[in-house]
Amino acid sequence: MARQPMALGIKRYAELIIAGMVIGIVLLIIIPLPPAALDLFLVLSLTLGIVILLITLFTSDSLQFSAFPTLLLVVTLFRLALNISSTRLILGQAEAGKVIAAFGTFVVGGSYVIGFIVFMIITLVQFVVITNGSSRVAEVGARFTLDAMPGKQMAVDSDFNSGLITEAEARDRRKRLQKEADFFGAMDGATKFVRGEAIAGLVIVFINIIGGFVVGLVMMGMDLQTALTTFTILAIGDGLVTQIPAILISTATGILVTRATSDGSFGADIAKQLLAFPRVMTVAAGILFVLALIPAMPNLLFLALSGGMGYLALTLTREEKKQELADQESRIRVDKSEQKSAEPENVLTHFQVDPLEVEIGYSLIPLASEEQGGDLLHRVAAVRRQCAQELGIYVRPIRVRDNLQLKQTSYVFKLRGIEAARGELMPQHLLAMDPTGQNKIQGIETREPTFGLPAWWVEPRYREDAEIKGFTVVDPATVLVTHLSEFIRGHGHELLGRQEVQELMNVVKEKNQAVVEELVPNLLSLGEVQKVLQNLLREGISIRDLVTILETLADRARYERDVDYLTEGARQSLARTITKLYGDGDKLNVITVHPRLEQELIDALQATSLGNYPVLEPNRMQKLVNQISDVVQRVNSKGITPVLITSGRVRLPLRRLTERYIPQLPIVSMQEILPHINVEVVGTVVLDED
Repeated sequence: MARQPMALGIKRYAELIIAGMVIGIVLLIIIPLPPAALDLFLVLSLTLGIVILLITLFTSDSLQFSAFPTLLLVVTLFRLALNISSTRLILGQAEAGKVIAAFGTFVVGGSYVIGFIVFMIITLVQFVVITNGSSRVAEVGARFTLDAMPGKQMAVDSDFNSGLITEAEARDRRKRLQKEADFFGAMDGATKFVRGEAIAGLVIVFINIIGGFVVGLVMMGMDLQTALTTFTILAIGDGLVTQIPAILISTATGILVTRATSDGSFGADIAKQLLAFPRVMTVAAGILFVLALIPAMPNLLFLALSGGMGYLALTLTREEKKQELADQESRIRVDKSEQKSAEPENVLTHFQVDPLEVEIGYSLIPLASEEQGGDLLHRVAAVRRQCAQELGIYVRPIRVRDNLQLKQTSYVFKLRGIEAARGELMPQHLLAMDPTGQNKIQGIETREPTFGLPAWWVEPRYREDAEIKGFTVVDPATVLVTHLSEFIRGHGHELLGRQEVQELMNVVKEKNQAVVEELVPNLLSLGEVQKVLQNLLREGISIRDLVTILETLADRARYERDVDYLTEGARQSLARTITKLYGDGDKLNVITVHPRLEQELIDALQATSLGNYPVLEPNRMQKLVNQISDVVQRVNSKGITPVLITSGRVRLPLRRLTERYIPQLPIVSMQEILPHINVEVVGTVVLDED
């Protein structure tokens, strides 16, 4: 029980302890150490190297040891501080403690020339092979990780927009991607510390040998042989006692950066992958057996290794057959369970389609990549908020994904999985639009995809010139988002399903429970409410004031459940909204319908499956549509945007008649205009017979 509080205490004060250690390392460079203290710190350095190497062997994910780059810097500084302290002792006292003396004596073994050569080989292996390779792997890993960031980020955003993951999960994934990029970038720089330390260690050894030789002869009165032997052993021992931990750290660095894609520990991966091919062991056993037959070879050694490899191959083959039998039994059980299960359950996911999705070509991916400065995904989310505020509809998360089958600069809007609109953008360019259609500018001529205005793609350097000439200049992402916003406005009624209506009703019910419970399902079904709301959205009327709409439906549904009747009542209750939408302050420019023509339309009304519809002779109907279109064009040529005004009874049928040919013409009834509004007639629809 005493160990647990102690461990908790260490963790609680870990920050202070680590900070004290780092300050202590810096002080080691300044303060002389006695040989006993140097022995302690050298053993501690060797222990740290072993611990760090073992941690890298047992980690299954590089981010589990994300502190490694910083730790590498601190440990490298620690070893260099020990090098300085040991050099001070070697040159000042001709001794550096028992650890350095033991390492030097053991390696030299009676010949300081051989010892020096062995030390040089160890240093070259550390510098040329391990450190250089680890540095290169870290550099390539950092580059590939940063290059792959946009695609990974877009995949996370696509999963979030499609509803596959929650906002918290998306935030965690983005944070992990950022940590991964930071880790590999830090590793790329941290490996340079190891390389620099190897060079510094080599230089320090030469300094200790040459400087010690001079100090021994001049200051300590040693003879030539004694000075050379003493300081060579101490210098080599000092180099080894710091280079061996450095080799351990360098090896740990290489293991950590080369195992970035591993799913298990190093030992588990080796055991799983190296022993996964029994045939390889069999072939290796045969080759060793053949080598054992050569007279000049150590026959017994090769025969023993051949027998060991053969036994290993036999054991692995038996385990492989057992695993195959187990897998076969498992597949049989799965097949039987699938046969028992109902067939539709296996394909239900294929029937799910997104209400609205955006597909972009390859060249437009940077618009959605935050790493490349793109903000398309945030602006798409802003479009959803804008639709909620202005139209009052709930647009489900919009999936934005790349489609390699599209033209690289194209984008497509899909409704329920079917293409409904498309456009084309030019990255690295700006779209300059002229509302008047009279000016021109140097660039690539095109059409603005939302309203069809004449436009030109221009380079960013010409932006100021275009704005001076009166052009409206926007970036490609703004073009796409504007198109998407207008697309949702024109197709909001198609995006409003029963589930969306139910969710809107739930929001209203939180503060206006009475009206919801009175209306649904007592007076109207959810589907009938949906149809009324769709009729309003089809004509661009906001349903944000849903409480007023539901109260009106509750009042009218007691007498009549006809959807057209309910729709007109809802519009009349939204008179303030409609007047503000089409009016110009206190003035409203309108086109009227001749009374005789309006009466003719009333007499021609017939009930159909789509509601009341005026049934006229084809020629008469075509002439009516042409006349309305001519009047609208004449009024538009004067710079006036009018609305067509009729009686409430004929308004909706006339709208159904004209929406295919003149969809942009709003039609209102007198009951939908506020009394204080000044209605100014700017045209009248009259047929020749009238």
